[in-house]
Amino acid sequence: MSAPIPSALPAPPTQSGTPSSAAAFQRQSHDHDGALAVFLIGMRVNQPWRPDLWAPVFGAMPRMLTELYAAKAAHARGEAADLGFLDGRTLIGAGGPTLVQYWRSAEDIYAYASDRAREHHPAMREFYARSRRASGAVGIWHETFAVPAGAHESLYLAMPPTGLGKAFGVTSDVRRRRHARLAAAG
Repeated sequence: MSAPIPSALPAPPTQSGTPSSAAAFQRQSHDHDGALAVFLIGMRVNQPWRPDLWAPVFGAMPRMLTELYAAKAAHARGEAADLGFLDGRTLIGAGGPTLVQYWRSAEDIYAYASDRAREHHPAMREFYARSRRASGAVGIWHETFAVPAGAHESLYLAMPPTGLGKAFGVTSDVRRRRHARLAAAG
């Protein structure tokens, strides 16, 4: 026997995550029309019995994220240069953790990665040194997407700011959703 079907759907959640009136159910999009970059980075533990090799890789990412968010906050206060990092989120799946990051440009990603004064450079150096000792114990990967102006879109319904909406802010002007289709057709 199946459960009875409710006669009415509950009110959608508000930005704080609690149910509200139907008026809160509005369409939103991210508030940015220019170019941007999306960076995906992840790791996979291939030899779980070797935490001496994969745990340091897993532990390096929080240091880099702390540095990126601190630099973003310092820039917002006018105390530091803009690294171009906007926001990110961590996803956990069967293949290991994946971080989705939003940046102003691919050039900003490459500048951060190659800056010897930043956390990324020593973390990569340590990873390569460990990999030579025990090849294949842990895998890392990344993908960089340079997205031109007008070639991105988003739609958020009854959602707190997330993804591009969290990185750039949201707007109720959802006309920009057409941009990606227009760029693909051109």
